[in-house]
Amino acid sequence: MKYFLAAMVFALAACNNNKPVKEYVPPVEIKDVNHKQELRQSVVDFAKRQLGTKYCYAGSTPGQGFDCSGFVYFVYKNFGIELPRSTQDYKNMGKPLKPEDFRLGDILVFYGYRDADSIGHVGIVCEASGMNSKFIHASSGTEYAVTISELDSEAYTRRFYKCITVISD
Repeated sequence: MKYFLAAMVFALAACNNNKPVKEYVPPVEIKDVNHKQELRQSVVDFAKRQLGTKYCYAGSTPGQGFDCSGFVYFVYKNFGIELPRSTQDYKNMGKPLKPEDFRLGDILVFYGYRDADSIGHVGIVCEASGMNSKFIHASSGTEYAVTISELDSEAYTRRFYKCITVISD
């Protein structure tokens, strides 16, 4: 029992950044998804409901907090789409899209900010406009939470690897 309590204290301390924990947000119910555009919009709407949820390394729930791949995994799992839990697994996944083909719900894949050879970040396109798109992601940067960023910012343009889709038309 004492080991269990010690493990719980350690786990809670690891993600404690003195920001309030958001309540669990129930999944969005989709009554009829005959059109992929509706699914894409629902994915983005659900992702936006997580805005402000704290960042937590290896986190994949709103109560625990999210890291970037945990956030993408959580959002898509809500719609029955299983995705990798590790950013590295996105390197060889999918066919890269041309910027003019970016759409809502597509996944942006980035190199790490320290290592330009390995994949280190992912996010979901929430406003599609090629390389001027905006994306929602769990940021370990100054926001330290789920936030929306601009792909054309210097921090992300230089790290951009590819954009892929997981919702086929």
